[in-house]
Amino acid sequence: MSTKVEKQIIVNVPVSTVYNQWTQFEEFPHFMGGVKSVKQLGDDRLEWVAEIAGVRRKWEARVLEQVPDRKVAWAATEGATNAGAVEFEDVGGGQTTVRLTLEYEPEGLIEKVGDKLHLVQNRVESDLKKFKEFIESEGYATGAWRGSINEGMTAGTPGVEDAATSRGDSGKAGVSGKAAAAAGVAAAAAAAAGVAATAGKKDDEDVTVVGPRDTTPVGATTITPSDATPVVGTTPDATRDRILTPEEIADKAERQSADIEEEERRRDSGL
Repeated sequence: MSTKVEKQIIVNVPVSTVYNQWTQFEEFPHFMGGVKSVKQLGDDRLEWVAEIAGVRRKWEARVLEQVPDRKVAWAATEGATNAGAVEFEDVGGGQTTVRLTLEYEPEGLIEKVGDKLHLVQNRVESDLKKFKEFIESEGYATGAWRGSINEGMTAGTPGVEDAATSRGDSGKAGVSGKAAAAAGVAAAAAAAAGVAATAGKKDDEDVTVVGPRDTTPVGATTITPSDATPVVGTTPDATRDRILTPEEIADKAERQSADIEEEERRRDSGL
C-alpha cells in the first residue's frame, strides 16, 4: 500500500530564484538531510540516494514534466518506488509557495513502521524548511536550468502507478549502521499495534505478539498472553504496572529519530 505526503512552505524569495535553485538537483545534499546524493544522468533522468531512519534507498527517476517557475513532476523508473511533483507559485511581495506532493511504497518492516510513525512526512517537512533557510540566507540560486520537458503535457501529479517499472530496490542501496536504532523504533511500534489489537479482544482470548527468536532489540516492548502480566520498559528495572499507549511509544520513537538526525548533523559537520 502506498503513502501520500503533501507539504508546502512559503519562501521569502522570488519564484524564479526558488525554481532555479530547486532545479540544481545535485546540490540537494547540501541542504536536505534526507538526501545523500543526486546524479544528473540527463536533462530528464536522475539517480537518487536518500536515507531516512537509518534506511538507505536508491532509485532512478525520470522527469515527466518541467515548466520553468511552475512545476517539476517525476516518477521512478527503477529502485525505490515513488513519484510526485513540486509546484511553485508566485504569491506576490517577493514570496513563493513551494508545494511538494510525494507518493511512495514503503518496503520492509522498518520502513513500514516508520511510515506509521510519519518519519517520512517529518523528514519532508524538515527538508523543506532547510531549503527555505538555504535559499533565503543566500538570496540567489547557485545555478539554473531554464529548459522545459514535455511542457503542455499536463502530467498532473504523478503517483506510484506512474512508476510502474519501479519495483523497489529490495535494500540494494544498503542499510547504514543506524538501522539498529531504527529497528528499536520498529519493535516499539509493532508492540503498539499489538496493544491496539488486544483492545478489541474478549477477556478469554489470548493475544501474542511473536518476533524472531532471541533477537528482540534493546528498547523493545514485550507483550505476553492475556493471562500474564504485560511487561513494558527499556531496562529490567522499568515500571511494569502498565502498557505504554501508542501515543507514548510514537513520542519515544520521534525522540529517537531526532537523536539519529542530530548524530547525522554532528557527523556531517565533523564534530
